[in-house]
Amino acid sequence: MNTRHVRRIITGHNDTGEAVIAADEDIAGTGLVEDAGRTDAIFFGLWATHEMPVDLGAEAMARQREASTTTIVGSGSGSVLRIGVLAPGTRSPMHRTESLDYGICLEGECDMELDSGETVTVRAGDVVIQRGTNHVWHNRSDAPCRFAWILLDAQPVEIAGRRLGASWRHEN
Repeated sequence: MNTRHVRRIITGHNDTGEAVIAADEDIAGTGLVEDAGRTDAIFFGLWATHEMPVDLGAEAMARQREASTTTIVGSGSGSVLRIGVLAPGTRSPMHRTESLDYGICLEGECDMELDSGETVTVRAGDVVIQRGTNHVWHNRSDAPCRFAWILLDAQPVEIAGRRLGASWRHEN
């Protein structure tokens, strides 16, 4: 499985309303804005929407196609689709997003550790429903771990009147 590029195929409509392939393109991976310079974690920002219900018009496609910026936060009031690859022997910072994240492990395995200390091993074929919790990803294996992530913007979690917003903490 290629860890540097992802093929993105986009459908649309022609002037008569027939379905067509609007784009078939190779997307290069980048690092996260919050983690500039890091090379052991690659992300592919594939799509982002900015409203619900989603505008499927041709004019909106360009904005959705180009606005899939690679950050830990969602688009504000929509969704983000990305693929992430974590290199063997590496870990992410502790982080939380203000989103409901559906993570599908496509390849390899990683340990997800929560700030409570609970840890679970996630393997290819497993699905994680990440509900605004602090977590770290550890790839303790000798192979890349690849996830598809669908992020849906959400209200920040509130516990006992305390707002738990997005965070990205590097370990010293």
